[in-house]
Amino acid sequence: MTIKTKVTHTCQACGAHSPKWAGQCLGCGAWNSLVEEILSPSHPRHQGFSGAEPAITPMHHVTLEAEEARLYSGLKELDRVLGGGLVIGSAVLIGGDPGIGKSTLLLQTLAHLSQHLKVLYVTGEESLQQVTLRARRLGLPETHLLLLTDTNVERIIKCMQKEKPAVIVVDSIQTMHTDLLQSAPGAVGQVRESAAQLVAFAKQTNTALFLVGHVTKEGTLAGPRVLEHMVDCVLYFEGEQDSRYRVIRAIKNRFGAVNELGIFAMTDKGLKEVNNPSAIFLSRYENPVAGSVIMATREGSRPLLVEVQALVDQSHMGNPRRVCVGLDPQRLAMLLAVLHRHSGITTYDQDVFLNVVGGVRITETGADLALVLAVLSSLRNRPVPQDSLIFGEIGLAGEIRPVQGGQERLREAVKHGFKQAIIPHTNAPKEKIGDMQIVPVQFLAQAVDYFKNL
Repeated sequence: MTIKTKVTHTCQACGAHSPKWAGQCLGCGAWNSLVEEILSPSHPRHQGFSGAEPAITPMHHVTLEAEEARLYSGLKELDRVLGGGLVIGSAVLIGGDPGIGKSTLLLQTLAHLSQHLKVLYVTGEESLQQVTLRARRLGLPETHLLLLTDTNVERIIKCMQKEKPAVIVVDSIQTMHTDLLQSAPGAVGQVRESAAQLVAFAKQTNTALFLVGHVTKEGTLAGPRVLEHMVDCVLYFEGEQDSRYRVIRAIKNRFGAVNELGIFAMTDKGLKEVNNPSAIFLSRYENPVAGSVIMATREGSRPLLVEVQALVDQSHMGNPRRVCVGLDPQRLAMLLAVLHRHSGITTYDQDVFLNVVGGVRITETGADLALVLAVLSSLRNRPVPQDSLIFGEIGLAGEIRPVQGGQERLREAVKHGFKQAIIPHTNAPKEKIGDMQIVPVQFLAQAVDYFKNL
């Protein structure tokens, strides 16, 4: 008897299914995103790899091998983003632009782990010779590093069952395919099913798994968003094309904080850790520059000193421009309205441009006071002293609200030679921190008045 195959059309953006092709997906509204897939019922779904029947276990009967079963990658910045190290049996998805350094980072990590663990690097995009050439160029040890070139998930899992590695890297998940589906590699169904089988194997065998994912031109991971829900940790590798610095950021992490940041420098010998990230984001001028303000932001458990630049110029258009790079433009519009309402300073006829130096994205509200004073500095053409630090949240009533980790930010500023700080009144330390002069303010009008007297 002939088994009839089922044909469906799957949206490459959201994963929705449609019995017929259509120009627009009914699920997410994307155009020309439906791709034909052939689902064959002759292959059973994967049933797990342990062969044992599932059993319900009370939580207090679960035994842990260690209080924190983590593996250290040899790169402290990566361990910081992972929450203190790589958790045994976890699945980590790393996304980033082509050529940003994803494969280099993971190859360096495996080379370090291979000194005391069995590791496996599965590549579907490069040959064994290409991977070996990269390892030799970076000066990495090659003795215990196992390589595999294949794109079939079933064959890869058989090799992993035989070798039983402790850490596996799959580069990349978009090149993998499974025999359960007949669609081409990279399709939504193939990416989802391949990832499901690899993650299931990692969970049942306590194997740490790294999945490398491509990103779209919008900067998001290619494929359905369900892929992010299947893994334990999602990391984005970011960096400017003309900069040697790379930033790795945790978007999702079941074993640590999601706002941690790791910073690397790309060299001819691979990625090197940046131990003092505040220094690379600060610009030292011979003379103070109007519109430049140093603020202290907080990324996870670490304070960072970042330079914020503002340019305010007369607008020749009916609708003045509000342009932000690394900041939220909607919040800028709100802060300009608060500045007008509570300090009488108008910018309705001015173009306002804001930029965060170094390509850092600031999402916390503790940057409000620094943004406002940077705009005021450019508007009045009055520089802020280079040894001044500013941070604080601004409310709609014009009040300066406290931020988290105020004293840690001040201590970081003292290390870099800052002498004074304009901060929220509630964040004022009870004891003196170095020789820094603290200027606590409760309302925006007080900060503006103090700025006029600088």
